[in-house]
Amino acid sequence: MKGKLGTVFNYALDMGECQMVCYELYISRAKSAMDGKAICTHKIILSQFPLFNASEEATSFMVSVSQSCQQHFTSFIRCTAITTACRIYRKQNFYLKVDVTHSSMQCLHWMASRFGVKQLMEDVGRVFSGILPEDTLFQTPVSLYEYAEEARDLVLRENCIRYLAWNFQNLARSPAWTKLPIKLLRVLLTRFDLVVPDEYFLLQALESWVMDRVTFRFPMIPAEKLTHVNMYREKVFNALHFNVLLFSKLQSSPKFNKDDDDFEPRIYTAEPWSTAIDPWKRVPGPVHYCPPSYHKRFQLRYCHNRYRTTRSPEGQPITELFSTPLHSSLIFENNKIQWEANLFKSKQDCSNRGLICESFLTARLVPKNQFHQISVIFRKQLLLMYQGKYVCQVQDFKEGISHITVNGTHVVAYPCPADRYTYHFVVRPECV
Repeated sequence: MKGKLGTVFNYALDMGECQMVCYELYISRAKSAMDGKAICTHKIILSQFPLFNASEEATSFMVSVSQSCQQHFTSFIRCTAITTACRIYRKQNFYLKVDVTHSSMQCLHWMASRFGVKQLMEDVGRVFSGILPEDTLFQTPVSLYEYAEEARDLVLRENCIRYLAWNFQNLARSPAWTKLPIKLLRVLLTRFDLVVPDEYFLLQALESWVMDRVTFRFPMIPAEKLTHVNMYREKVFNALHFNVLLFSKLQSSPKFNKDDDDFEPRIYTAEPWSTAIDPWKRVPGPVHYCPPSYHKRFQLRYCHNRYRTTRSPEGQPITELFSTPLHSSLIFENNKIQWEANLFKSKQDCSNRGLICESFLTARLVPKNQFHQISVIFRKQLLLMYQGKYVCQVQDFKEGISHITVNGTHVVAYPCPADRYTYHFVVRPECV
């Protein structure tokens, strides 16, 4: 079957040869409604997808495809036929190479959704994760979100929203920010996995979004009402209470509800709530002088700086220490807790600390000192960042440990071009 399928999808065949092979394999022909181009595929393949409306008796049938996607219909049929045939004949491991672009992937996904080819739709959806980090202007993730809304693809929609939430800081500084749909903005603001330096950065970003899109005519507001224009007044008042009152008094206040979203922290990367370990950081070493070298008609004496990556003593993990207040409220500003962030590179690193690590790299984040029990828990998260600014993965610590690699490979939601990441350790105190 493998050889016959390979013959059917050999693009060197002319239409007469294709029709002959189709006849021998009981294959139907699908024609584009726009140009009548015939494409061969097996009846068994088509029978798996009722939305093709291919009857048993028909030798050909018409399908409707948008004009912009017609050029990709052959690739769609080819992918559908080969993956389905391998599933029918229980061939688990196969290799299918299709050269795609952003537009062709979106067409393949749309056609898979249109004709109910669920497996292909999921496969293409996973490919989208790899192209999101490539667009530093954020046009691609925003346009894919809008497409997912239109196609009602909840998985792709969540994939785009999560990437935008994790990379909100760069999104807010990109050309796509002022054109961001208000529906998408509202969704992002409800997420607790929004990664920002702090809440003030978010407030400034929202103000710039509003001011770039809306023109307010303050001179036209009646003078007697100008004194009441303060959209933040009540929120600021609540924030002051939160920062200066003890928990015991705060909890007795009718305006305080620990389950209110306003008291749920996001992922803050600014000091003091985060520290970073860059195992690839290059630090200058001693100047090394090289012997003279003869080049053409003159001698060139040169020297260069020797660089090394971040090192730690043999058997010791890369370590960073940082301190945070016991809580983000101002009243705990001077009550500090010290944290130790480790990056274990080998089995010896772990065993020297009395730990058993499942894989390498492995991260650990633990407190270094005791603190008086208060109504606060600490949620700890690890961010894998590419070039120090694009978030490719966010994961939790379990009992202070977070496994970064599986079988020596980084497991990331949004793969980046080079497998070199900076590891950001984030602490989030929450009221309980």
